[in-house]
Amino acid sequence: MALHNLKIISGRACIKILCKEFGFVEIRQKGSHIILKKTTPFGDIGTVVPDHKELKIGTLKGILELAKVSESEFTKFL
Repeated sequence: MALHNLKIISGRACIKILCKEFGFVEIRQKGSHIILKKTTPFGDIGTVVPDHKELKIGTLKGILELAKVSESEFTKFL
């Protein structure tokens, strides 16, 4: 299993990267959770990012999995 060097980042930093680099848009917020969506030719892709100061690595992996963004692609922007 390859190590992709995911770092602990804030929810806001994660949102910034997903929106700027991967075309997601903020749809709404419920409590501390911000819902992002992206429309592709294959349908909509959505993910939820908690607005926390630090996202645990497992949480970040889950966010990227829902967003269909590979860890290696994401780490290029850290």
